[in-house]
Amino acid sequence: MRVGLFGGTFNPVHWGHLRAVEEIRERCDLGRVIFIPTNISPHKESEEIISASHRMNMLESAIEGNPSFTISEVELTRVGRSYSIETITHFISTYGKELTLFFILGIDAFLEIESWKNYQEIFTLCNFIVMSRPGYEVRELPQIIPAPLRREFRFHPDEKRFINSAHLSIDFKEITALDISSHSIRMLIKEGHSIKYLVPEKVEEYIKIHKLYS
Repeated sequence: MRVGLFGGTFNPVHWGHLRAVEEIRERCDLGRVIFIPTNISPHKESEEIISASHRMNMLESAIEGNPSFTISEVELTRVGRSYSIETITHFISTYGKELTLFFILGIDAFLEIESWKNYQEIFTLCNFIVMSRPGYEVRELPQIIPAPLRREFRFHPDEKRFINSAHLSIDFKEITALDISSHSIRMLIKEGHSIKYLVPEKVEEYIKIHKLYS
């Protein structure tokens, strides 16, 4: 099975997350996408992150009804910071060759990939799908791939993706631009404004009931 791994704090989960991943699932023929809430993100130390249980509950209600979406608590049960290489290794060791893994991330995160733990090794373990915004020309893409990876990956014009000798790929996919962020949602709540139509209805109700972010 072709499986996508999509990590994040989901603080809170919103329609931007869900629509982007649904587009990727369909366009990349993924049988399943696993949402992976982080415990302690090494890249968002200053962010006010609510408890894992609240984030899990909201995420569960958000993906309800989509049989292709599921959740893994692997990073929430791991002590300390959440590193992608450890998560990917977990899925490989658990499922072996049963799964073909695709690590899904946004273009902004990809641009910071060199700051990730053992980032070069990650690209030897699984495929990457990078969600890009409208305006990234294909001819510009080689310039945003870290120099050490350019020696390993070659661009295939017919497939419009980068492939290495092990047939692992870096695939840039332009998605519908929904200008929604968890940070902006938290700020709206703090200022007493509506977040209707930015998050699923059940998530909005959950936030109100538990008085989150206010």
